[in-house]
Amino acid sequence: MNHSENVDHDAVLRARTMLLGSGRPSWRQEVEAYRVLAEVSPAAYLPKLAATLTSYRNNHWRTARPEVELACHAEAADAARRIDRGEPNRTEVLCWTLDSYRRTLLTAGRRAEAFAVCEEMAEAGRLGFERGQVQSPAHGQCRLATMLAEEGRHGEAADLRGRSVAAVGDLDAAGRHEEALAAFTEHMDRIRSEIESGASSSANLVWELVHRSKMFDTGGRREEAGADRREALRILARLAEGGEPGLRSNDLGRWSTVFALSGRAAEPPGTRDAPMPPFGIDCLHWSPDAKESYVAGIPSLETDVAELAAAGRIAEAVEAHRRLVRRSAVLHERHAHGIEECLRPLFDEGVALARRVPAMPETIVRSLTDRAMFLAAVARYGDAHADFAEAMALLGGATNTPIVTRT
Repeated sequence: MNHSENVDHDAVLRARTMLLGSGRPSWRQEVEAYRVLAEVSPAAYLPKLAATLTSYRNNHWRTARPEVELACHAEAADAARRIDRGEPNRTEVLCWTLDSYRRTLLTAGRRAEAFAVCEEMAEAGRLGFERGQVQSPAHGQCRLATMLAEEGRHGEAADLRGRSVAAVGDLDAAGRHEEALAAFTEHMDRIRSEIESGASSSANLVWELVHRSKMFDTGGRREEAGADRREALRILARLAEGGEPGLRSNDLGRWSTVFALSGRAAEPPGTRDAPMPPFGIDCLHWSPDAKESYVAGIPSLETDVAELAAAGRIAEAVEAHRRLVRRSAVLHERHAHGIEECLRPLFDEGVALARRVPAMPETIVRSLTDRAMFLAAVARYGDAHADFAEAMALLGGATNTPIVTRT
């Protein structure tokens, strides 16, 4: 570009003066200034233009209009794409800007376009790695993996995620059970190391052990499943007696992730038109449309449970209730201070319903186990141990560990 012929130098001077002035410019003034300056100093101002456009909602949180926000994110993405490919920060800025654009598209119901943006992010990350701008060739791929999983393309999602714990749900859904088990075991080894170093709570290992025991059960490995459950019971007994050393907090986000993952098989497969959550990753990273449709099912499930119970179809009511509780856990998991008040009655109701199906002991075992894991997550260790000890006894796996009485 011949800047002397194509740039309005007066506009450039006004833009620089406004940005350097003593008063803070408005969001709109900043955008206009960066638009002008990006033409003459793209390396310096295209990233600033992209960032300012992306911050539209933060600056207009009371009056934000969806169509304006979408237009701002689209322009921000275009600005980030225009950053010279040789600029060291290009990949970081582009992927960050595209991620915000992706979320806005999903919120607007434009999933196909959001998917294309995710593909662009993955390609940008790959090229950025080749240029030395990012440290991993997988940079920018996680959102694409998430959307693939939500649309039922679990094998492709798992391939993108590799052997990380985030891949466990997709590996399992794709029928690659041994790979899923291996990835989950590696994750548990990291948890054990974190507990030893004081970086994690012992309770966090409990629900990981219980989930792996179910994976062992599915593979017919009963001995290993029993060993995991017995270890979980010993940890709960120790916690019930002395509490968590150092008063470390439990990871409610991880508990809700594992709890949601435990119900993956009970949910229909996802599609482009009807995405399902990417079970196995923190719900904070689910696409907004998938999460919204998941928690939107709560009222209808409440109705189903009440009608099934009233009709005496208790076994069906129990299954519907478990789906209800999993969705409610996702809805409330970020509300740490009120989560027990919100969810404890639901878990209690689930156990009460399950006790009305005496011919199916596995039903009460599941409900007791679900409640025990929740109680461990909210540091009610005595109650958690009592529930899990009862579940173990019903399984025929009781140990000599004393049962803690509920308080």
